[in-house]
Formats: sequence, C-alpha cells, structure tokens
Amino acid sequence: MRVCLIAGWGELPQVFQKEATKKGVEVFTVGVKGITTIRADEYLPIGKVGRLIDLLEKKDIKNIVMLGKFEQKFMFSYLFTFDTVALSILKKAKDRKPQTIIETFMRELEKRGFEFIDPKPYLENLLAPKGRIGNVEPSKDAMEDALWGMPIAKQIANLDIGQTIVVKDKAVVSVEAMEGTQSAIERAGKLAGRNCRIIKVARTHQDFRIDVPVVGPHTVEAVKKIKGDAIFVEAGKIYIVDLEKTVKLANINGIALYGMEYSLT
Repeated sequence: MRVCLIAGWGELPQVFQKEATKKGVEVFTVGVKGITTIRADEYLPIGKVGRLIDLLEKKDIKNIVMLGKFEQKFMFSYLFTFDTVALSILKKAKDRKPQTIIETFMRELEKRGFEFIDPKPYLENLLAPKGRIGNVEPSKDAMEDALWGMPIAKQIANLDIGQTIVVKDKAVVSVEAMEGTQSAIERAGKLAGRNCRIIKVARTHQDFRIDVPVVGPHTVEAVKKIKGDAIFVEAGKIYIVDLEKTVKLANINGIALYGMEYSLT
C-alpha cells in the first residue's frame, strides 16, 4: 500500500513513518512550509490544496493520513495565500472550528477519489495506559483536581474548543483554544503559579483520523517551566510520543504523569 502522509508540527508523523514502513507501507510525506518539523519528500505552502491534489494525482497515491499539529491560527494568518480550492473548502464549512474544517477538507478530497485512513493501527503502542506512568504518584490534591476537571475537559473538547485545560484547587485556570497547548500551559503559570495540573483528553467520539491529542517531552518541559506538578491524560485516547524521554523528564522534575479513564456514567 502507498500512503501520503500530510505532516504537521511535532514528532507523531515521524513515528508513523517508521511504524508504517516496518509493516510494508510505502510512505510519501508532504510537509507544510513553516509548520512541518520532520523531513518530507515534498513541501507545499499553507493553503495550496489544489497543488496537493495535483501532486497526489501525479504520484498516483489515493490513501492519505494526516498527523501532527496544524494550529488553527495559521488559517487566519495565511488566509491571503490560500488557493481557490482551499477557499472553496472554507466557504463550504459551516463554521471555522478545527474539526469542521478538516472534515470538509476530507469530504472534498474523497469526492475526488482519495481516502483518508486511520493511522491508529500503526500507533497503538503510543496510546496512554491507565494509571501511573513513571515513578511520580499524583498527590491527593492533584487527583481531586483531575477527577473534578476531567468532565469539564471533555465538554470543552466536545465543543471543539480545545483538548487541554489547566486546573488548580478545583478552578479552571486556562483553556486551550486557538493558541495551542503550550501557550495555554504558559498562561496558567502566569495566572496561578506553581502546582497547576494539566488535563488532556480526546473528544467523546474521537475520529482518530483527525487531530488526535498528543503529549510528549515538549509537554513536560512546558509544565516544568510553570512548576506544575501533574499531567493527566485520557487513557487509551492520547498518544504519548517518545515515552522513555517523556517519563524520564517527568520523573526528574517530580511531575506525575497519569492515565485516567473517563465514562459518561
């Protein structure tokens, strides 16, 4: 099978490259200038969907995987560079929520004979386990904050606002929106000081082809900077990239890393 990997920011696309190649998949990587952080076979400017279609048709590739972060703010910053295909997709979208735009993009390409495949079978070993991940146990206060904050985080994610909240003493300090996780964590540190707790979740009906939440060394570094004491992730729904390095950083800095299951009941 041949697959086009549309790679955004972060390490997750590179993990897919390696794991898919091991399973005999031929991966052709398309990067986005100014966003993609791994080596790609081709780079396209932001918003050049027409050129992407032409490229895939030329390469005779029909299967597509999208992985990595594509921050929503780029849609506003670079709107003037979008081609007619990209602008028509935005016009057809009922709103400018990330999931809405991506789903509209996918539908338009599917009409042209392309198929978006689920990368999860190649990345299942990255899914967060349940319970303590590493050596640091969350404090009683941190666990209480997590149990209190998890339902709120799920509601925020389901509204397609963001997948991360930061809490402290049963108060929501910051909510991730267009600025991204790192900025939301940084803002929380300025507002509430040390011992903030980060909660990252997936949507209730998460489509693993779209914007799957990820934590990794960069997350721990951000929490370290604000002297936070815990990162809670939804077990089985969040990818942890570079687990060994992530856990080592968390252990060294006394940050609890913990997988929590969530049920509506």
